[in-house]
Amino acid sequence: MEALKLKTLDDLLLSPEERVELIGGEIVRRPMTRFAHAYTQSQTSRELAAFSRRGGPGGGWWFATEVSVAYEAHECPSHDLAGWRRERLPQPPAGVIDLPPDWVCEIVSPGHERKDTRYLPQLLKRHGVPFYWLIWPEDRALVAHALDGGDWRVIATLKDQGRGRIPPFDAIELDLADLLADG
Repeated sequence: MEALKLKTLDDLLLSPEERVELIGGEIVRRPMTRFAHAYTQSQTSRELAAFSRRGGPGGGWWFATEVSVAYEAHECPSHDLAGWRRERLPQPPAGVIDLPPDWVCEIVSPGHERKDTRYLPQLLKRHGVPFYWLIWPEDRALVAHALDGGDWRVIATLKDQGRGRIPPFDAIELDLADLLADG
């Protein structure tokens, strides 16, 4: 019996397919994007745009969508949205980034909940990512987590028409209805 050879970032970069990521040493296809997912992703990015300006709330951020982050030799997921404080990342990198983000937001796709709710939280926790948000467009819900004492703590839950100030972007009030495609 031949030993399983874990794939690395080099293997991922050589992949002829575009919508793939490296999870647990396997190159896996990302799910096909549905309208509700894409809309929520773009709306969330728009709502947080004020933070991307230098000197804006929070000191300025870099935001990226569908960004691959190389956390470990066999771990390079693509995040729906990720953000880095400019004080930690003064200039955007050329190529794949290996600096863990300060915030990650995943828009949960039906059939792919396991990665977003079980696998990624453990990876992000190991790498000290301070904030992790999950948005379920179909369930009209957002749950935000903060790393606290080495474990995740729920810091906000918005449902249906919920509104709130959610760290690390609590300088503005988010309206969940604005982030979701109106069904």
